[in-house]
Amino acid sequence: MSGKSDMKLIDGGVRLDGRKPDELREIRMKVGVLDNAQGSAYLEWGNNKVLAGVYGPREMHPKRLQNPTEATVRVTYNMAPFSVDDRKRPGPDRRSVEISKICSEALTSVVQTHMYPNAAIDVFVEILQADAGTRCAGLTAASIALADAGIPMKDLVASCAAGKIGEEVVVDLMKEEDNYGEADVPLAIVPRTGDVVLLQMDGKLSEEEFNKAFDLAYEGCMKVYEIQKKALSEVQK
Repeated sequence: MSGKSDMKLIDGGVRLDGRKPDELREIRMKVGVLDNAQGSAYLEWGNNKVLAGVYGPREMHPKRLQNPTEATVRVTYNMAPFSVDDRKRPGPDRRSVEISKICSEALTSVVQTHMYPNAAIDVFVEILQADAGTRCAGLTAASIALADAGIPMKDLVASCAAGKIGEEVVVDLMKEEDNYGEADVPLAIVPRTGDVVLLQMDGKLSEEEFNKAFDLAYEGCMKVYEIQKKALSEVQK
C-alpha cells in the first residue's frame, strides 16, 4: 500500500465503487464444487474469485512429520499466474508462503485435530482472480470447504479486512483502495467465541483509527459468517 495517488478514493462518504464506508462488496459462496475432494468451496467476493479444496484426513507423509497426538492442518495458498493484471510467476513466493502459514494457524485453532493423530488435513486455496483482500477471501473459503468435508470443527473461521483511504476508515478494501490507501487491517475470528485468530496491519493508523478499523472488520466478519452458514445450509436441503 503506497498511500500516494492523485486518485480520490472517497468523496462525500461514497467510494469509487459506490459503497458506503461500512459496506461490504457483494459476496457469493457455494460448497461441494469439486468431485474429487473431500470438501470444496467456490467464493466470489467483489472481483475476487477463489477455489478451495480439502483432502483428508489422511496419513501424514513424510512420516517424520507425523504428530502422534493430533492432525496437522496444512494450507497451500496460491495465486494463479493469470489472477492479476501483470502475469505472476508460477509457484510459491514469500507472500504465498506467509499467507499459507497464517491460514494454517487460524484453521488449526478450530479443527478438532485431536481426533486424527498422525494425520494430515490438506487445504488448497487457489486465487483465480485477485482484487484485494485475497487472504480474507481464501481463509473464508477454506473454512467452509473444511465444513463441507465433514471435518469436526468448533466453529467456522470468518475473515474480513478494514483500512484507511483518503483519511477515512472503511471496511473491505478493493484493489484501488488497497493499492493507494494508507492502511489495511485483515482480521479473522471464531464467531461463536469471538476469539481473534488472525490480525495483521499494513500501514499506519492512530489508536482511534485502529480501533475503528478493528470494529468495522469485526462487524464484517460477522456478516461473512452469516453468508458462510447460508451456503452450508443450502447444501443440506
